[in-house]
Amino acid sequence: MRASTPRESTLGELRTSGHQYETVKEEIHRNLLDRLRSGRPRFPGIVGFDDTVLPHLERALLAGHDLVLLGERGQGKTRLIRTIAGLLDEWTPVVAGCEINDHPYAPVCVRCRRLASELDDALPVAWLHRDERYGEKLATPDTSVGDLIGDVDPVKVAEGRTLGDPETVHFGLVPRTNRGVFAVNELPDLAERIQVSLLNVLEERDVQIRGYALRLPLDVLLVASANPEDYTNRGRIITPLKDRFGAEIRTHYPIELSDELDLVRQEAELGAGVEVPEHLLEIVARFTRLVRESTAVDARSGVSARFALAGAETVAAGAVRRGALTGEERAVARVCDLPAVVPTLMGKVEFEVSEEGREQEVLEHLLRRATAETFRRTLGGADLSGLLDKFDSGETVESGELVAAGELLRRTGPVPGLAKIVERLGMSGESPGQAAAALEFALEGLFLTRRLSKDDTGTYSL
Repeated sequence: MRASTPRESTLGELRTSGHQYETVKEEIHRNLLDRLRSGRPRFPGIVGFDDTVLPHLERALLAGHDLVLLGERGQGKTRLIRTIAGLLDEWTPVVAGCEINDHPYAPVCVRCRRLASELDDALPVAWLHRDERYGEKLATPDTSVGDLIGDVDPVKVAEGRTLGDPETVHFGLVPRTNRGVFAVNELPDLAERIQVSLLNVLEERDVQIRGYALRLPLDVLLVASANPEDYTNRGRIITPLKDRFGAEIRTHYPIELSDELDLVRQEAELGAGVEVPEHLLEIVARFTRLVRESTAVDARSGVSARFALAGAETVAAGAVRRGALTGEERAVARVCDLPAVVPTLMGKVEFEVSEEGREQEVLEHLLRRATAETFRRTLGGADLSGLLDKFDSGETVESGELVAAGELLRRTGPVPGLAKIVERLGMSGESPGQAAAALEFALEGLFLTRRLSKDDTGTYSL
């Protein structure tokens, strides 16, 4: 929730209030130290980087370095960059009407310097929230110098100003983020001649626009993201520019399964009115990790965290669809909703050339492995004899994605020990959906551990 805007509206009032001028990097340094000392979160919403990436990032920010985050796709680089803006002061004063957010104590553009000399303490002051002090550009081959730095504005020239007048310049994204944080995503995709335009921003802290004798000592923290150069064939960061970044920080995918699960819980949009039991989220997380580790997958391209999120959301959607078609009172996801994630996620994975034609087979095998591993962890030591006894006399149980929870329980009949299975899986068992989810998971686990058979129709038998 935003605090109210400060009251000072002129330069004189700002001076009287005792406001002190700081650069962006000094501001971030002060606020980061304050959060480190108080134990408050520094980068909210970031999962799995506490002991690896964040210490390097904190050192870079405390040192006042511009920085590059290197890592494969879907490792949270952009998410992490956006949290840096949260280390700025909530409100900062600017010269009212300034396109590049000049500080009233130290204006740098021609317009603001003229106004400051004319008005002195009556110079009008506005307040900028930190949410408006973050700028971002996805680097694409068609990005121009004008987009990033600026260009001559023909409209201003047409109004009667001369071409040599600095006020005919239309500022690009970087100057407009003056006194803030500017991010360039996928920097190697930026044409090399465009990367050159960023050299002065990093080294001299000024901009050059066409032939203008224009010096703007910009106050900006520049952050870039990139894939490792050994993977991206689209371009590279030119050496002089790379040298001017103060820090290069490597990101990574979640190291621990618990981090992968936390990320899914935090980011997946499962929808209201649907329950995805914890064991199914664990299967999706394990599946994601197995795909990343598979020799059939191109390790250089990576497997994005969005893979797991889309998988969890697909499982939830399957439960919602079943509920709508069968009239279930509450949608609860089950093992039968898992197979649909394979065709959904296949396009998110780049396979080795040697695996061409086997993509679906590979993913289906890894999904079964993830399910079996989760079964062993959760129900591996459980007494499932009561469930196995149901099949001793040749009975079968047919399940499937369109079999309602109540119908599955009716087909199976009373199962001794089902309440304990539900409890081991962390569910209350208060609804038929939860009981059916636990039952079907146990049946699938027994099949994967070769204690039951299962045919193509989803019918379990001994």
